[in-house]
Order: sequence, then structure tokens, then C-alpha cells
Amino acid sequence: MNVLSFVQAFFSDSAHWQGYDGIPSRLLEHVQYSLLALAIAAAIGLPVGLLTGHTGRGGNAIAVVANAARALPSFGLLVLAVLLIGFGLLPVMIPLVVLAVPPVLVTTYEAVRAVDPAPVDAARGMGMRESRVLFRVEVPVALPLILSGLRTAALQIVSTATIAAYVSLGGLGRYIIDGLYQRNYEKVVGGATLVAVLSLITLALFWGLGRLVVSPGVRRR
Repeated sequence: MNVLSFVQAFFSDSAHWQGYDGIPSRLLEHVQYSLLALAIAAAIGLPVGLLTGHTGRGGNAIAVVANAARALPSFGLLVLAVLLIGFGLLPVMIPLVVLAVPPVLVTTYEAVRAVDPAPVDAARGMGMRESRVLFRVEVPVALPLILSGLRTAALQIVSTATIAAYVSLGGLGRYIIDGLYQRNYEKVVGGATLVAVLSLITLALFWGLGRLVVSPGVRRR
């Protein structure tokens, strides 16, 4: 059988659409893991990136931390977390968050630093507080790049959240891991296809979000 035949067989099997191991349940689990990891990464990366980008301080430290985090293997970090903490959701969140923080942090920092200094200086000259300068002047202009960092992090999380299956959790990785164990390549290909489709949906959602929240004048720049 070729790949298309595996895909057709997987999605046409009614058993894959119901029960705790059905596509809706596994998809929901995968989305929940991904959203939680992205929320934690954004809560860490966005404030630090905005603050350092606004002040211009800490850029070198951000580069060092980001490069170090990118060098860590996600699966190796998962195994280490399981050995130290045990099984559960927390060991899965650790490698996903470590994977997602660098693109959010670095892109946010660079986005704010890239804002034209002329309107920033003008806002300060008008007596605006630094917090208002950041959120009223810098963030609206930097928003497209900030969203691109979040999009990159989201795509990395969606594709890597399959590791949750290695510690007996759910998600779309269950099809891949169980399929390999059972030598059921229909399951493996079906699970990989679902992850790819979810990644494309993530791209579309961020495109729509950008159209919604980014000023038309900024988008045309």
C-alpha cells in the first residue's frame, strides 16, 4: 500500500472516529497540550521580550539563553523530566515550553528594537509614561513580528506535542507511537497526517489573527 492508501484506510475506518481513542478525543487532547504550552511560553517570553526590547538592555543575555534552549533535545529533556518528576503532564510541558520560549522571546525583543525611534522619541517628548510609549507606540508597530514569533512557537509545539504519548498521555502522538509498536502503519501515517493538518490550521488561524489585530497601515509596510 502507498501513503495515500494508508491515509484513506485510516480516515474511512469508523472505529477511528469514536471512543477514547477516536480522532476527536485525541485531537482535543493534542490541542489542549499545545494551548497550555503556548500560553506558558507566551507568559514567559512576551513580558521579558517587551521589557528588554523597550529598554534595550539584556539583548546579549537573551541571545545566550535562546541559543542554549534551542540546543536542548526535546525528547532527552522529556526523559530527564520523567526521571526527576515522574509521569504526568508536567514533564511534557517542560520540553514544550523550553522549545517555544526562544522564538517568542527573541522575536519580541527584535520586533520592539526594530520600531522607528522617531515616533518613540516624539511620544516621550509629549510626556508619555514609558509604559504608554511601549503599549501605545511600540507594540502596535511591532505586532506583526511578535505574532510571527508566537506562530513559530505554536507550530513547533504542535509538531512536538506528539512526545506526550511516550509518557502514556494522549494526543495525536498516540496513533504514531501505538502504530509503530503494533506495526500498524495505517495508524502511523494517519497520526502524522493529522499533525500536519493541525499545523496548517494553526498557520491559518495566525494569519486570520494578524488580519484582525494588526493595523492595515502596519500590514502594508
